Amino acid sequence: MRMFVIERDIPEVGTFEREQLRDAAQNSNKVLGQLAPDIQWQHSYVAGDKTFCIYLAKNEDLIHKHAELSGFPATKVTEIKRMIDPTTAND
Repeated sequence: MRMFVIERDIPEVGTFEREQLRDAAQNSNKVLGQLAPDIQWQHSYVAGDKTFCIYLAKNEDLIHKHAELSGFPATKVTEIKRMIDPTTAND
């Protein structure tokens, strides 16, 4: 599967309470169950008015389908081609 980062514009998401985030995760998981096994949510970073979500998916269309069915916008979808970290300097 390919890896994607999804930028979602969600006003004030950084101020959401734990219950609100739990409800959002449950909704996302429900839709992922419908689209499985071709898409997986890895994790998300929650910022002021955005989330940055890391997904594995067979193709970008599945990312947009998940956004449509879950009601969470996929403002920008970018395929991740490679990863580096501090240990890359040792190669």
